[in-house]
Amino acid sequence: MFLDKIRQKRSKRNRYFSILKWFFIISIICIFSSNLIVELSTYKLVYSSIDSLPRNKVGLLLGTSKYRKGGGINPYYEYRISACVELIKQGKIKYVIVSGDNSLVEYNEPIQMREDLIKLGVDPTVIYLDYAGFRTLDSVVRSREIFGQDSITVISQSFHNKRAIFIANNKGIVAVGYNAKDLEPFLGVKVQFRELFARVKLMIDLFLIDKQPKYLGEKIKIE
Repeated sequence: MFLDKIRQKRSKRNRYFSILKWFFIISIICIFSSNLIVELSTYKLVYSSIDSLPRNKVGLLLGTSKYRKGGGINPYYEYRISACVELIKQGKIKYVIVSGDNSLVEYNEPIQMREDLIKLGVDPTVIYLDYAGFRTLDSVVRSREIFGQDSITVISQSFHNKRAIFIANNKGIVAVGYNAKDLEPFLGVKVQFRELFARVKLMIDLFLIDKQPKYLGEKIKIE
């Protein structure tokens, strides 16, 4: 009787470890395959050189917080703003949709980006605000559904551009990306690690649950 109980406990423990093992293996496969698919399908569509970047009527500037939680300016934000200004001044885009989170009264990414673009010499009449860019998927889909664009230049860091372009390609939007300056690898480890899982979620959103933007609304005509 005593030996039977020991065998039962060992059997349960073995099943438990077997489940964990397969969960770990499947998770690694999902992460690896999701990132490989995004990389292979978008690497030719992102540009770090402004000279080789195709012209587009409209750019999509993806938002992020201006300030870091620990204080100081968020470099991802600063570099995206600079990249957008460069594109407009070089004539690579004529208009820009600044898309970000405005879920709280005291937190408004689009207005903040607009103000900083204007400070750097961008004509306010070429800036269009998207207040419902809560996620990258929302920003990309709304660029077509709300702002009527079927061809855009996405402005963010390379890893983010690739994810946005992958969404665009699967939503019938022709997109290229202009890579804002990125952080050194050892400084952006947390963001890069989070991106691995963001791409897995991307696959779930696009191919399993057909995720839609949180809000759509009235159309806005550019020009």
